[in-house]
Amino acid sequence: MHSALSLSFILLAISSNFAVAIRKEKQIPQTLSRGWGDDITWVQTYEEGLYQAKQSNKPLMVIHHLEDCQYCQALKKVFAESQEIQEMCQNDFIMLNLMHETTDKNLSPDGQYVPRIMFVDPSLTVRADIIGRYTNRLYTYEPQDLSVLIENMKKALRLIQTEL
Repeated sequence: MHSALSLSFILLAISSNFAVAIRKEKQIPQTLSRGWGDDITWVQTYEEGLYQAKQSNKPLMVIHHLEDCQYCQALKKVFAESQEIQEMCQNDFIMLNLMHETTDKNLSPDGQYVPRIMFVDPSLTVRADIIGRYTNRLYTYEPQDLSVLIENMKKALRLIQTEL
């Protein structure tokens, strides 16, 4: 009886450790993409993004979002699924997604809300003139606004070309 009870405790301990190990394996490691596009090269910080934009003469695209925001999740899904957006992000932009605010108040000219996408040109000027379609949140995009976002990405690229 005593050995059966001991054996039961040992089996219980082993199985619970095994269950913990399985749970740990299922967690997907967090990358800088945070689901916005795994094939895109992402910078880690705003400062790094500014440096890379200046060095590469490419605009910096800053995506402000929160992990538990349903609107951010919906935008992220269509953003990641859009081949056109993914290709432009990979080839033409320095990319940063942030889940916290920066110290640069120019990145929140009309408030700190999410999702919010803003562009910074290689001269390190925040392009407050590249806006979405909403008057109450100028830099937000919804899933159905992908065409507006694509046009704004092209506008950010054209502005650089005309300034050269």
